[in-house]
Amino acid sequence: VIGGLGYAKTPANYAASLKAQVDAMKKGYTQVLWLDGVEKKYVDEVGTMNVFFKIKGEVYTPALAGSILPGVTRDSTIELLKSWNIKVHEGRISIQQIYDAHAERTLEEAFGTGTAAVISPIGELNWAGNKITINNGETGELAKKLYDGITGIQSGKIEDKFGWTVEVE
Repeated sequence: VIGGLGYAKTPANYAASLKAQVDAMKKGYTQVLWLDGVEKKYVDEVGTMNVFFKIKGEVYTPALAGSILPGVTRDSTIELLKSWNIKVHEGRISIQQIYDAHAERTLEEAFGTGTAAVISPIGELNWAGNKITINNGETGELAKKLYDGITGIQSGKIEDKFGWTVEVE
């Protein structure tokens, strides 16, 4: 199957990622940035999370094309961004585009989204032996705002204007 089973939470996806995860940890990294399985140049996910990049004030994330999980937190992130009038691009993003944006100083933030972590900033990437640091390795303003927004809605501290929460009695 081209692209594998990335669209579903299956044990095969997690088992297949273990060696790469162990190798990354030996090099001091906590996660693996996954590229597509066919051309091996387009960004898919980070660890088991959906991935986002803020470039020139706009946000880019891979499109749901069958190889990545259609995450609930991904959807919530996109909805929040659009409600804040931040342009979101869903499509193919090459790792070279990310490195080019960094070289041009237009890569402002990168983060993963998932149920457990909600928003997890990416501080450094290492591709083909080329390391780049994103936002000085710190959590960006947008990642923090998203985290606060999503967890605020989840906890009831922020009004849910999206209909995401249901009161349970």
